[in-house]
Amino acid sequence: MKKHSSLILFFCFSLLLSHPGLASEEYTVPRTQWEQADLQGVWNFSSNVPMQRPEHFGERQFLTREEIEATQVQQFQLGAEANVTKSASGAEAFYNDNMWLENIGADANTRTSHIVYPTNGRLPSLVEGVEYLPGGELEVPGQRPVRFVIGGIGRDGPEDRGLSERCLVGFNSGPPLMPSVYNNNLRIIQSREHVVILTEMVHDARIVNLDGGSALDENVGLWSGDSRGHWDGDTLVVVTQNFNGLTQSFDGFGDSKNKVLTERFTRSGPHTLNYEFTIDDPATFTDKIIAKLAMTKVATQLYEYACHEGNYGMENMLRGARRKEANEVSDRVANLFRGR
Repeated sequence: MKKHSSLILFFCFSLLLSHPGLASEEYTVPRTQWEQADLQGVWNFSSNVPMQRPEHFGERQFLTREEIEATQVQQFQLGAEANVTKSASGAEAFYNDNMWLENIGADANTRTSHIVYPTNGRLPSLVEGVEYLPGGELEVPGQRPVRFVIGGIGRDGPEDRGLSERCLVGFNSGPPLMPSVYNNNLRIIQSREHVVILTEMVHDARIVNLDGGSALDENVGLWSGDSRGHWDGDTLVVVTQNFNGLTQSFDGFGDSKNKVLTERFTRSGPHTLNYEFTIDDPATFTDKIIAKLAMTKVATQLYEYACHEGNYGMENMLRGARRKEANEVSDRVANLFRGR
């Protein structure tokens, strides 16, 4: 079963430490034995703030105090539509709120969206020839549609199913890191020449090389890309390229092979870490995308994410589709005999 990490300390600290402006200006960033900023630990990036800003907020980045207080008695949706994935038969339904979803209070983050550029907080326009399909995936000329999360585009074979159903990529495991319904935790491990970003979702370990080295050939594409990092003062800067072009997210972010992702990790307090990412994807969008979110340090370990959908669910799902087809053929044959 999936393990849902305890967030007790996260809830205790988030109201005090994740609110903009509350981190101490006198804070001194701890250092590793190699005199690098110490980012190690388990961090939670849960947020009820939408990635894209609801249009009625315009270019306003933050809620007012009155709006914050109003959200204390209701779920923090900011007017955004709920994105619930469900098939016509209901067999591929979303997880319920009571058991799975990680939600935090409005005081933990008062932004109206995580996207801060474009200034309207929404995704840029698509380039000519790229369109959104009904399921949310992008239709890119010359590329077979791929569904990132639950649902897939068909049942003819495993390649038609969503990547998260196949346990290939987690829908919030990144890169980039984007808050989702649950398992919004990661662990950062450092050495002199490498940083490992271990995500709870699908238990994926991204190894960031800090010592340079030759870049991968442009024809080599990876699910999570090839990450190279360097230090800008106390900020860890991670530049990722060489994506395989198949990991579109449910938020509509393109993932062409030409994408360049730049992430910035900055320790801002004893229990807070600022995260910012910039996406340059000229094959999909007409402009770049910049998003910001806060992470909170939690006193817990990462539990194994044993993703069994690809082991059992896939086989059963395809078997069910073949049985359904066989039953339909039998019914047609029976109807032909009845008509004689």
